[in-house]
Amino acid sequence: MRVVHYSVQHNHLHLIAEADDARALTRGLQGLTIRLAKRLNKHLGRKGKVFADRYHARALKTPTEVRNTLRYVLQNARKHALERGELLPDGAIDLCSSAPYFDGYTDRDRKRVLDAWSRDPPITAPTCWLLRTGWRRRGLLHTSDLPGRIPLRAPKTRPRNPRDA
Repeated sequence: MRVVHYSVQHNHLHLIAEADDARALTRGLQGLTIRLAKRLNKHLGRKGKVFADRYHARALKTPTEVRNTLRYVLQNARKHALERGELLPDGAIDLCSSAPYFDGYTDRDRKRVLDAWSRDPPITAPTCWLLRTGWRRRGLLHTSDLPGRIPLRAPKTRPRNPRDA
């Protein structure tokens, strides 16, 4: 199992992972949760269970599904901020996610992404076609996109006023 993208929220994680089969995914997630729990418990000076014994897995089969899932995971903090009544500025990315390493934003400098990759990235580059290039057929993401069916961002230009013509 390989973690390709992630987002850490205050009470849950979102992961996009690749696995060879269901067994590899299950075993990989078991290993990851054990490793994370040990590190968190050590950091917090406590013992015991950290994660619930459940996760939701869904196989992504189309470029549209992958694009929507990438938007959901990488832009999840923006959605939660909006629910709290906060508005994040355009261009802001979630530093508690793999967004700094994501090269599929239309409004982010690719060089900054490559510079981030030069440091030790906490994710693995995707190997399957859908995660590597297939989703791009449906359009790149924008940093102000919100998770959901329709990207909710202001238009780039104001609508033209017919009286100004």
